[in-house]
Amino acid sequence: MNDQLSWVLDDVLTVRGARHAILVSADGLLMERSKGIERDDAEKNAAAMSSMQSLSRAVAPFVGGGDGTWKQTLIEYDGGWIFLIAAGSGAYLAASAALDVDMETMSFRMQKQVAALGKAMTSPVRHDAGADA
Repeated sequence: MNDQLSWVLDDVLTVRGARHAILVSADGLLMERSKGIERDDAEKNAAAMSSMQSLSRAVAPFVGGGDGTWKQTLIEYDGGWIFLIAAGSGAYLAASAALDVDMETMSFRMQKQVAALGKAMTSPVRHDAGADA
């Protein structure tokens, strides 16, 4: 695991009912996983989440109105929920949760972490490269 990104997942998992979280690249590669999910399972789910976001983007115009931009996918299963949101350019944050999770809190926490991740991964413009011209 990349300990530099684990803080993104750890905070999402503090929501009561949250189970697992993964950070996925747009091409379906696992970037980070929470401690409670095995690497093989995380990689399989990363590939699936990449496909899921692609399908979600494809059907975005179906909702009508607005510009049809995809923001979040939420899927309910017998055993719980999957949340999937964009996490910057070419990355997605996915989390699974129990049926009784507070959906608003979970969604808010994920969006908060995505915003923090974007700031952490953006380097400030260097005005002085350290060399005299």
